[in-house]
Amino acid sequence: MTKIDDALAYRFGDAAPSAPEVVSASPFTLLLATRRSHRQFKPDKIDPLLVRSLCALALCSPSKSDLQQRDIIVIEDAAQRDRLKKLIPGNQWITDAPAFLVFCANNRRHRQLHEWRGIPFVNDHLDAFFNASLDAGIALSAFVLAAEAVGLGCCPVSAIRNEAEKVSELLALPDHVFPVAGLGLGWPSDDGAISPRLPLEVTIHTDCFDDANSRESIEAYDRRRAEHQPIARQKFVEDFGEVEAYGWSEDKARQYSRPERAHFGGFIRAKGFDLT
Repeated sequence: MTKIDDALAYRFGDAAPSAPEVVSASPFTLLLATRRSHRQFKPDKIDPLLVRSLCALALCSPSKSDLQQRDIIVIEDAAQRDRLKKLIPGNQWITDAPAFLVFCANNRRHRQLHEWRGIPFVNDHLDAFFNASLDAGIALSAFVLAAEAVGLGCCPVSAIRNEAEKVSELLALPDHVFPVAGLGLGWPSDDGAISPRLPLEVTIHTDCFDDANSRESIEAYDRRRAEHQPIARQKFVEDFGEVEAYGWSEDKARQYSRPERAHFGGFIRAKGFDLT
């Protein structure tokens, strides 16, 4: 796959746009169109200077009102990585990936500015939590793209939030600072796989939101994805049985059929956020 049009057609199906020259001429856009997650890494170590440089590039990304409410914790100590994995068993990337990072939202620094300047912090509501979370997510995305541009592979680990309180204690996160996601990083040991995405008529809207035909489009996507990237194992068969046509939509519906992270709101409130 060498042309961006081919990559977009594979991702989105026949309705994918034909990219104008200003898009197709850029090596970065082809890298983005063909990007893939990696979950298997070579044992080769990563130069700490490279990791720090990628962190710097990630923090060049946009930030809400230039508030810069995101921090990155690089877990270098093997014992600390072991402790982190014990909190979240089953996520081998925490210790097996050559490098592991935790991206955090940091609303503490903004509040400190108010304290230092003697200016009241009057926007203590849900938006403070939301802005910091978004800043951290933007930095995570930028890090992944920068890392992949130099040939590294990345595996985000949202399971960090499964034990948010314990992870927070382990990483000594103060009030108004919380973990958003981990990230396994290394030189890929295989090619990975490009995942087909939902058709653009489902996810791109003009002038106003419209999902009138989304069910039909998603069912067609289920069939197309099953052709290119079938799901190997059906979730929660003991609850829902096995079905012949097991597609993306069935898998995602089953994924959230059981409670997960129900305590996270309480954890965030205990961190000092008012979520009203």
